Amino acid sequence: MKLTRFSSPALRLGVIAMVIAIGLFFWTKVMARWGHDTPPAYLPAEQQADLVVVNKAARKLSLLREGVVIREYSVSLGRGADDGAKQREGDMKTPEGHYNVDWRNARSRFSLSLHVSWPDADDIQRAKSAGYSPGHNIMIHGLPNGWGWLAPLFRRMDWTDGCIAVTNSEMREIWARTPTGTPVIIEK
Repeated sequence: MKLTRFSSPALRLGVIAMVIAIGLFFWTKVMARWGHDTPPAYLPAEQQADLVVVNKAARKLSLLREGVVIREYSVSLGRGADDGAKQREGDMKTPEGHYNVDWRNARSRFSLSLHVSWPDADDIQRAKSAGYSPGHNIMIHGLPNGWGWLAPLFRRMDWTDGCIAVTNSEMREIWARTPTGTPVIIEK
């Protein structure tokens, strides 16, 4: 007896797609855990930023020193970034306001990452009044570990949960130029 329905092209394509999906899932999990690179050394103080400005509408992150732009990068934001400022956990929006870089993560699952001090006291109060959790861990980060080769694709869309994403090479520059404590302004 011939089992033709198990050897159909559609079934074979489905099995191949499932094997690829499972492989990509495990690749992502492995790289998130072990795909870290050594962070770059900090640049001399005179080459470091004293302000980070993110313009959501322009999708730009600018590093400034004494009011002068020293570097500028295109960014991807939260999938809901055009719908206003972040209000609560899970809304996929990128915050707006005045924050600072309050810690850094050299072992992030997104290349390197700098934590933005979201939520501040006002953000917490606003979310609490509305009955929501404000969320946490808004970062400036690179691409998911192991996926840097897809930078041209990631750059074309907003894909984060509210963070500010750049390419991995750009993140290395930002890491080296942005000390902990640097003010961050996120504009509409």
